[in-house]
Amino acid sequence: MSDALTNRIAQVFNEPGCATNTAKSEVSRKTGCTKQLTPGAAAGGCAFDGAMIALQPIVDVAHLVHAPLACAGNGWDNRSAASSGAETYRLGLTTDLTELDIVMGQGEKKLFRAIHEVIEAHHPAAVFVYATCVSALIGDDIGAVCKAASAKWGTPCIPVDVPGFVGSKNLGNKLGAEALFDHVIGTLEPETTTPYDINIIGDFNLSGELWQVKPLLDRLGIRILGSVSGDARYRQVAMAHRARVTMLVCSKAFVTLARKLEERWGIPYFEGSFYGISDTSDALRRICGLLIERGAPAELALRCEALIAEEEARARAALEPYRPRVEGRRVLLYTGGHKSWSVVSALMELGMEVVGTSMRKATENDRERVVQIMGDDSHMYENMAPREMYTMLRDAGADVLLSGGRSQFVALKALVPWVDVNQEKHEAYAGYMGMVDLVRAIDLALNNPMWADLRSPAPWDAPLATGAVLPAPQGACPITHIAAHPGQLPAALARPLAVASGSATDFEDC
Repeated sequence: MSDALTNRIAQVFNEPGCATNTAKSEVSRKTGCTKQLTPGAAAGGCAFDGAMIALQPIVDVAHLVHAPLACAGNGWDNRSAASSGAETYRLGLTTDLTELDIVMGQGEKKLFRAIHEVIEAHHPAAVFVYATCVSALIGDDIGAVCKAASAKWGTPCIPVDVPGFVGSKNLGNKLGAEALFDHVIGTLEPETTTPYDINIIGDFNLSGELWQVKPLLDRLGIRILGSVSGDARYRQVAMAHRARVTMLVCSKAFVTLARKLEERWGIPYFEGSFYGISDTSDALRRICGLLIERGAPAELALRCEALIAEEEARARAALEPYRPRVEGRRVLLYTGGHKSWSVVSALMELGMEVVGTSMRKATENDRERVVQIMGDDSHMYENMAPREMYTMLRDAGADVLLSGGRSQFVALKALVPWVDVNQEKHEAYAGYMGMVDLVRAIDLALNNPMWADLRSPAPWDAPLATGAVLPAPQGACPITHIAAHPGQLPAALARPLAVASGSATDFEDC
């Protein structure tokens, strides 16, 4: 690992904006988060995978992986981040390093040619080049190659130095954001600016969730100037330094980027969520309040309250038919990040009981919010093995499991309905109407009549009814034309079978 990358990792983990980090001593702050992964243990994803997750949803950019083929196949398009236009980000591009390239030292030349091919074939707004374990180990300088390619062809080529062996997926998120801060943000200026310009960082527009919120901002005249990275364009990322306010959705991944935007360009940030009615309203109020502090007209707050009142009334009216169908039901939530508290808040608004929520990838602020919402920390837990999850579903009497796809089979084994709320889902649950869609999905899962059939005894486990099992034979056999005689075998069948061989015990003739 290069000295530059080592220093960058140390800076990322020594994060003043992280509540967990600031609570440590000076020595622990510099060393406590830098534990490397055991080789071969991806622990839910390597650093390269994390960088791809963070940056790939920038939709008009070509994402080129400098590695053997398997790395690109493993990290490509593993989230349903939707685009309202460009589809360049869905291209699976790799230099496909071979053993011969590695032995002969042809990696950098092959990367340079690959960048040229990508620019000529697809004309992207930029090319993001990802280092991986192999290219880092053989010493390929992707930064120098990107600099030369940018100068030669005029298309920005951005090095993302995140070989998988440096750490976990979350570290890759952070290093991907660092690449944007070092090479992209601040490189372009918007044609015009307004007092209503904001950044949204860490919303990946999974299944189009950002589109359920953007109309609300449009009605308030608020413009998403900078976006990292849901449905983002390269220009939006490059102009993010001119926004007035930053909303941070996933603090675990992007808190360093939000803090640096505040330090360098004076853009205040807050952490919020668009999951649930109350949290969506709070996020809109925070955005408008900070914009007013930065110079927006004070009447923005009045328009915001009018919008919130209208949308909350509409959402609650839409939820009313579902309330008696889900109220009092018990939910086990196994997700992570901001959803560990935002979904809890949304479900409790409907009178559902949350028997537990996971704190995977959650910050100290996330934990504090869970305690504030649920009253104590007895319902919080870290990673849960499938056996423990199965036990908790049965012992806690949970009626439904909300989690990612990998847990659905545990729910099925426990005969408990399951609803997908993780990044792989195909439904959008953000904003006011997103909450209605989430409750509709929970209702469909909970009240599906198939669960009564699944939980009832199997037919072969039920005792046989008294009396004859089969009806008495009637009529004649369509093959032999022998008439049926209830209570006795036909004479033709009552005769002993002829034995061809001389032995009466010949099994071949039986």
